[in-house]
Amino acid sequence: MARVYPLERYRNIGIIAHIDAGKTTTTERILFFTGKTHRMGSVDDGTTVTDWMEQERERGITIVSAAVSAEWKDYQINIIDTPGHIDFTAEVQRSLRVLDGGMVVFDAVQGVEPQSETVWRQADRYAVPRICFVNKMDRLGASYERTIESIKQRLGANPIAMQLPIGLEASFRGVVDLMCQKAIYWDDDLGKEPREAEIPADMRGQAAEARRTMIERISELDDDLTLKYLEGEEIGVEEMKTALRKAVLDNKAAPVFCGSSLRNKGVQIVLDAIIDYLPSPADIPPVTGTDPNKGEMIELPAEDSAPLSALVFKIVTDPYVGRLAYFRVYSGTISQGQMVINPTKNKRERIGRLIRMYADRREDITEVRAGDIAAVLGLKDSFTGDTLCDNKLVVLENITFPDPVISVAIEPKTVADQSRMGEALKKLSEEDPTFRVRSDENTGQTIISGMGELHLDVIVDRMMREFRVQANVGKPRVAYRESITRLVPEINYRYIKQTGGHGQYGHVVISLEPGERGSGVVFENKIVGGAIPREYISAVEKGIKEAAESGVLAGYPVTDLKVTLFDGSFHEVDSSEMAFKMAATFAFKEGVQKGGAVLLEPIMKVEAIVPEDYVGDIMGGLNGRRAVIRGMEPRTGNAQAVSAMVPLGEMFGYATEIRSSTQGRGVFSMEFDHYAPVSESAAKEILAS
Repeated sequence: MARVYPLERYRNIGIIAHIDAGKTTTTERILFFTGKTHRMGSVDDGTTVTDWMEQERERGITIVSAAVSAEWKDYQINIIDTPGHIDFTAEVQRSLRVLDGGMVVFDAVQGVEPQSETVWRQADRYAVPRICFVNKMDRLGASYERTIESIKQRLGANPIAMQLPIGLEASFRGVVDLMCQKAIYWDDDLGKEPREAEIPADMRGQAAEARRTMIERISELDDDLTLKYLEGEEIGVEEMKTALRKAVLDNKAAPVFCGSSLRNKGVQIVLDAIIDYLPSPADIPPVTGTDPNKGEMIELPAEDSAPLSALVFKIVTDPYVGRLAYFRVYSGTISQGQMVINPTKNKRERIGRLIRMYADRREDITEVRAGDIAAVLGLKDSFTGDTLCDNKLVVLENITFPDPVISVAIEPKTVADQSRMGEALKKLSEEDPTFRVRSDENTGQTIISGMGELHLDVIVDRMMREFRVQANVGKPRVAYRESITRLVPEINYRYIKQTGGHGQYGHVVISLEPGERGSGVVFENKIVGGAIPREYISAVEKGIKEAAESGVLAGYPVTDLKVTLFDGSFHEVDSSEMAFKMAATFAFKEGVQKGGAVLLEPIMKVEAIVPEDYVGDIMGGLNGRRAVIRGMEPRTGNAQAVSAMVPLGEMFGYATEIRSSTQGRGVFSMEFDHYAPVSESAAKEILAS
């Protein structure tokens, strides 16, 4: 099957933003203006294409990222609409991993919000080029200039204003295109036919000044244009577009546009900007992977004729057709019926039905070429982060996800629900890498863990509706961790067991030291001279990692420490992998006890936006929750944003408190920041409970 468009005419983009900035509404308008839908859906009415789950429509938020495709001016645009709530940050992370470009939506009233920072940093991590869209220009308190300034200050970015708004707040009716020096209006309610006109007389001076600034900022990005600018030569529109496109691809600039998606203003210009400034799969560097046999780096160009390399980035359990695996093809081609290799699991897979996804609707296709995104039915062993390739083996970089921070106990109501619950939890954990299920050895309870109360609430709701499982859910519990506070220079442990026949002998000498925040458990092998044979080293590491799963204070996982194996001995006959694993386990437990074991708790970055009259009450309430207040900054309309670091265990029920203490006018957002030691008095309470 030949390509409809050449590779240069593909755009794989994600729409990312803080919750309620207007991502889904913007996606809905893009689908309408590109002719994919014939009426505009509404988030409030639950009629949008990309928010298709019952839970999304009821809550008016995006929970899972949804993929849709559209055509605009003979370009194919694959769009992923991502969630804005911090509990579903994994959806953003895995989407950004496979996308070439991003459109970051900002609320013109609020500017850069906490989750805007999070998604911006995630995009930085994967070096995703971005354009910015300042939405809600028709709202009371909207400010284009202030939003651009907050992008510069809070994100450390290089935003370049490409437009000026015509009218503000309720009188917003169009924009001045600084590149082409013309005014654009949307006269009809649907905004289907933008009207070009002369720049209003009262804005010509302001527009000329803004254009001079834009030209100067773009000229700084290109040596040839800098020379032209300094010599006073005229710089053409195409020259500026070329220079700006190159700067966007190199992540040196982010062009900023404005509009109001809800009022159907400004969306077509952003579609043009996606084509003009964001990369095609041919513009990004060749994908790099590792040869699993030789350990060498491999580069694969984005060409249909190159060896196959594809990354599975999302699993969805569909009640009608089974398990769907979303994937991005970086090089080569995947065809229906083809045998592929999953080198991560060392398994062969047959490609079943290939599907082009359109939110929850699907269209059968026969092949997927380099640079495209699609879904496949029938994969048995491939999950999020796995690579698919052909005979030229390559493993692409995996996707890393944050650990869950909150847990609840769950139990089935009836015996019939028991087997259904096990199956449901298995499928839901396959879908969501930040959702974990384990069995508590002490109580025999099933414990589910996630990124927040809303995350677990949605999981339980899905389990009850989609899998028809009735269950009782306990109160939320915080996912504490344990660590050490001081260096333990030497733990010398011999594991000796004599039985009839061969005995067991393993001897390890290790040291433990506190690690950096967020480092996990780091194992270092410093054995020299064969004191322990190489085949037993992995058993020692395995024993340490397994022992770290339950600490010495209250059985919470141990983290943020470094273990060094530097000596030991073995027996020619009695030594075995099991013996060394047991020796390492006991040595580690002893080391943690001697290392001044301490309880760690998740600390959340909280931002509360409240009217100025209530700031005192809010700060008092946060202080009562063991908060560390980091500062305040003014927001639009006599509001203040109070930022603080608060232990997660103190934040349960805060939504009700902030509403009641501000007469429903206060809002807050929080996201996980780091683990920190618990104070002695708080630790006693936690351990007692």
